[in-house]
Order: sequence, then structure tokens, then C-alpha cells
Amino acid sequence: MTIRGSCLCGDLAWEAEGPLQLEHHCHCSRCRKAHGTPFATFGGVPAQGFRWLRGADGIRRYESSPDNHRPFCGRCGSSVPGEPSDGRVGMPLGGLDGDPPVRVLAHIFAASKAPWYEISDELPCFDAYPPGFDLPVLAEPERPAPATGRIGGSCLCGGVAFEVELPFRIMRSCHCQRCRKARSAAHATNLLTDPHRFGWTRGAELVDSYKVPEAERFTQSFCRTCGSPMPRVFEARGYVVVPAGSLDGDPGTRVQEHIFVGSKAPWFEIRDGVAQYDESPPDAG
Repeated sequence: MTIRGSCLCGDLAWEAEGPLQLEHHCHCSRCRKAHGTPFATFGGVPAQGFRWLRGADGIRRYESSPDNHRPFCGRCGSSVPGEPSDGRVGMPLGGLDGDPPVRVLAHIFAASKAPWYEISDELPCFDAYPPGFDLPVLAEPERPAPATGRIGGSCLCGGVAFEVELPFRIMRSCHCQRCRKARSAAHATNLLTDPHRFGWTRGAELVDSYKVPEAERFTQSFCRTCGSPMPRVFEARGYVVVPAGSLDGDPGTRVQEHIFVGSKAPWFEIRDGVAQYDESPPDAG
């Protein structure tokens, strides 16, 4: 089985001779920050069958923990496959092209999951690594709490931070292919707020953006140091899009709708019971 993938902008592309192995959803805070999502989904492929098709010289890397580098596209911020480890190459499944047969086996680091996300499927859950993986569990980094009535957010490396005045307008998950590519995950989960409620507290100069040329407004903003998705300010349209995984606390709301489920990843099931729309909701601006 040949598996292919690419980043949002298409500069980076890869392929591997499968099969995929050890597919899992990871809920650790580092994965949430790196992908801007409630969890990241990875699988492994045999290292000898993996190859870059183009763009490997455009990869940036951030060392999120000792000897663990998270690679991402320097142009669009998408997370991409990493260096071989134990004979495998770890691959974020949101970047896959087509619909290869994928079977997610478990949730890991469920004890660290986002407070605003509930695991609603019946897959096995492990508080940290599953049995048989003798790897160190790192302490969660401390993030300063903002004033009452506000919530903070930041990138993985901590170079960029922001605050938002509560409440948010809405929280929704988007399952379109662009969001899956941009976040290298099953879907993007974002919150909307008003520009006057949002402000950068540091590192705004570190935020890069990539706009899909053929899209009206689809833009991925990310920290150029670590690749973490960051808020996108649409001043002229009167709103800010905040990646839920970038938040440092509980926003006090939960996902209220799933959009573009007509193009969702076939390996992810929506089971939370909230509203679903094949494309945009009727009231989308």
C-alpha cells in the first residue's frame, strides 16, 4: 500500500510504502499546541519505505522536548512527518492525500486532555503512553493565568502569547480538507471572538501567515519558531479566529457545531451529538 501526503501549500510532499501502524490520538498539551486542535493523530510507517517527493529543504524543526523535534512546513505551518525512530517514521494523519485505510487504535495521554473536549468513542484510553512504551512522561509547562474574565493562549515554544476577553461567540470544528491539512489533524476546532476582545501580549512579530491563493479568506497563521497555529485577525470582517488548542485554559464553552462534515476524514467519527452541516452552517458570515 502506497500512502501519500502533503502540506497545506503543497511545497512539501511525501510517500511511503505502508502499512500504517500504531495509529493513535494524542491528547498531550504539546500536541494540542503544535496542532491547535483538541488532539493530534499519528501513525507510523516503516522507515525504509518512506521518501520525500519534494520540498524537504523547506522544513523547519522545533525541539519540543529533549531529542524530540517537531517538523513543519516553513511556508504554511503544516506539521509533517518526523525523523525515523525505532525503524518507523511518525506521520500526522491530517496531511494524508486520498482515503487510505486507517484504523485508529487508542487515545493516549487522555489524562492531559483539553478540559473543553470529551472523548466520546469507545477506543481504549491510556493516561499516558500505552503499556510496552518505556518512555519518560514530561511535566506539563506552567502558563500564567490572566485576569478574571479573560483567557490566555500561547504557542508551543512560548514566544507568542495572547489574551481574549470572555465569552467567545462560538466554538466549532471544521472537517474540510484545508483545515485537516493546515492543522495536520482530524479537524480544526476554532473559536470566534471580536477584534476588540483580542490582544497579543507578546511575540506578534513571530507570527507568519499563509493564505491559500484560490481561497477567498482561508489563512493559516502560525509561530515561525515552533509552527503552532495562532489566531487570525480579520479586522475588516469583524472577527478573530482562535485555534482552540492554543488556549491555556478552559474557555467556558464547548463545540456547538461541526461544519464541512461532507469532506471529513474517513478515519474519524463524530459522536458528540451536536449539530452537523455538510458544508457551512446557514448563518455563516
